[in-house]
Amino acid sequence: MKNILIINGHPDKESLCYQFAKSYKTGADHARANCELIHLVNLDFDPILRYGYRKRTELEPDLLAIQKKISAADHLVFVYPTWWGTQPALLKGFIDRVFLPKFAFAYRDNSVFWDKLLKGKTARLIVTMDTPKWYYKLIYRSPGHNAMKKGVLEFCGIKPVKITSFAPIKTSNPEKIKNYLLKVEKLGKQLK
Repeated sequence: MKNILIINGHPDKESLCYQFAKSYKTGADHARANCELIHLVNLDFDPILRYGYRKRTELEPDLLAIQKKISAADHLVFVYPTWWGTQPALLKGFIDRVFLPKFAFAYRDNSVFWDKLLKGKTARLIVTMDTPKWYYKLIYRSPGHNAMKKGVLEFCGIKPVKITSFAPIKTSNPEKIKNYLLKVEKLGKQLK
């Protein structure tokens, strides 16, 4: 049985991302996966890595629990909006605090290289945007997608990382939103 962890990085419980996360879970549950949905807004943690890697900041119980869930997961699903070209501060702070050295990666002594400690896992990004997809890719060069895929997940050994973007949301009518939700549920059913 595949273990799936869905992480909703949108801080608003009435957001479309919240609905997408629930739709993915519905699909994964239908496929009989072992699936858990976490809404970051419900966790109790300081999103600021106060000392960088210079000095250790103890992890709150919610973050320790999440690290265990990430370790146990075969597939991670991140659901979030694109704000100012990248992910919201809540999700960025979560990444800063959770994807730490000796958990997600380990620097090698006297080397510019590192060990990827989360190998064997796959991921899916489900991202909403108001910017048209073509504009985000051609003009902005997909900074948020690259940051999550290459700068975080692949850096830690998670591969492949697939991206599903929905845009522009602000001009999507109810019928289009309904189709988006069905597409996300189908991704869950396919365990992708």
